[in-house]
Amino acid sequence: MTLLLTVLAGFAAFCALLYLLQERLIFLPRSLPESTRQALRALPGVTEIEMRAADGTRLHGWLRHGAEEAADRPGLVIYFGGNAEEVSGQVFEADALAPWSLAAFNYRGYGLSEGRPGEAALVADALVIHDRLAEREDVDPERIVVFGRSIGSAVAVPLAAARPVRGVLLVSPFDSLKRVGQRHYPFVPVSLMLRHPFDSLAQAPAIDAPLLALAGERDRIVPSPHSRRLHDAWRGPKQWVLLPGADHNRIHLHPGYWPAIRDFLGSLDHPR
Repeated sequence: MTLLLTVLAGFAAFCALLYLLQERLIFLPRSLPESTRQALRALPGVTEIEMRAADGTRLHGWLRHGAEEAADRPGLVIYFGGNAEEVSGQVFEADALAPWSLAAFNYRGYGLSEGRPGEAALVADALVIHDRLAEREDVDPERIVVFGRSIGSAVAVPLAAARPVRGVLLVSPFDSLKRVGQRHYPFVPVSLMLRHPFDSLAQAPAIDAPLLALAGERDRIVPSPHSRRLHDAWRGPKQWVLLPGADHNRIHLHPGYWPAIRDFLGSLDHPR
């Protein structure tokens, strides 16, 4: 009996620790080096942008127009990064999306954005970012694509559910953080503890925008069945790409990664 009580007490303490520290496990803010900021300012077509969220929190990011832009108001890809990603790196890679432009803003607490991250705040911020960018004269509001990687997919999906975006591009997406958590912690009551469920699966059946879902065959953080479940629930036109041998953190280095993204963006310029 003493041993059983000790085990139960230890398990309860472990669950309590997970509950109290879950934000530190889910969100891993990264700073923006000043050298990186200066290097971005030297790139052609880059505009550094600050805007205020609905609650006044300052959000910081960039807009980069491609050198090969085909129109005065090119299509725009809005990028939402992973949970340990400071998104300036994506701005350096923006040429891979040409002729589409790219916008990338750091989450609250990441880079130079103020505040603390949380599901409700990140989704609300995404709506503000979309709406402010859509108002710009150098952006075509009818050709906005949302691009989410990993946890960023769970920011892009509710944005696509709330706004008429031209397309949705998801890399290493998941059905819900609750389901992923249950896979990694099968003996923990994740559904009772999780304050940030990020339930994309609940919204997918209502979204008509075309989808590209990219997953890594060897992803151990978000195993591909979680990505496939979200893809299969999507109402609009959808494409599934499983990259052989790709894992979670290096999926962007797979030789099939950028070609799949460019092909998808190219398909969006065709008449519906």
